[in-house]
Amino acid sequence: MGLTLEVKDLSKNFGRIKAVRKLNLSIESGQVYGLLGPNGSGKTTTLGMLLDVIAPASGSYSWFGGKSNVESRKQIGAILETPCFYPYLTAVQNLRISAHIKEVSRDRIEPALEQVGLLDRKDDKFKTYSLGMKQRLSIGAALLADPPVLILDEPTNGLDPQGIAEIRSLISDIANQGKTIVLASHLLDEVQKVCTDFCVLKNGVKLHEGPVNDILGETNTVEMASEDNSQLAEIIKDFNGRKKHYEENGSVFLELEDKFSATDINAFCFEKGITLHKLITKTNSLEQEFLKILKDND
Repeated sequence: MGLTLEVKDLSKNFGRIKAVRKLNLSIESGQVYGLLGPNGSGKTTTLGMLLDVIAPASGSYSWFGGKSNVESRKQIGAILETPCFYPYLTAVQNLRISAHIKEVSRDRIEPALEQVGLLDRKDDKFKTYSLGMKQRLSIGAALLADPPVLILDEPTNGLDPQGIAEIRSLISDIANQGKTIVLASHLLDEVQKVCTDFCVLKNGVKLHEGPVNDILGETNTVEMASEDNSQLAEIIKDFNGRKKHYEENGSVFLELEDKFSATDINAFCFEKGITLHKLITKTNSLEQEFLKILKDND
């Protein structure tokens, strides 16, 4: 994979407010990269600078190995903030305007509408669309020029669960076509389900960066409890598959060797005359990692 975007020491101040501070990023072709952080963390400001809408205070960025901003911008489809279309025009009529602005053939309109699942509603007025449909039309407009890169700022903001699921599925479908996607969100579940890589921003500072898969999946840790947790913790010391264990919040947590499972520990405890009334295999989540990162950087 080639390097699609490189950001070096990018900073932006609004008066005394330091919105983004010396941000460094490297995004490769084909990645679905999530900018994750609380509201006010600098996500939208960062995207604004990368799209040449906001002037940086210092630092630099380069798209596609250093192409000019004008040439680069033609290869990027973007949605910042809320969808903006004429309410009394149909989807096709609105996209004709977008195609004219982007200098794209009108032949791209129906394929774009089909890609976002709106072809059967192409002749309906924008004002009749649900919020999810409006957001999908925005993505359709961003895809008109068939750009290799798509930038989405809070794409599911304000949507109901069905709308969120539809947009999430659409983003995954677009990513499967090999496009590079940069997605800003404060929704942990959204980033976990669609992104390959992510970084965490807080007050304009990057706290963490890495692949999503590195923090997901089973940790091979079980949470268990019995009538006597002190006795349980003592007996667990003799379990061959034990790496370490500790007591917390009325439970005993046991980290197992890779070849052992919750079934093995349940059988061991039964042999020792201990009945477990709680036995849960623990998994990591982006939420756990996110909260840990924020806590470690308070």
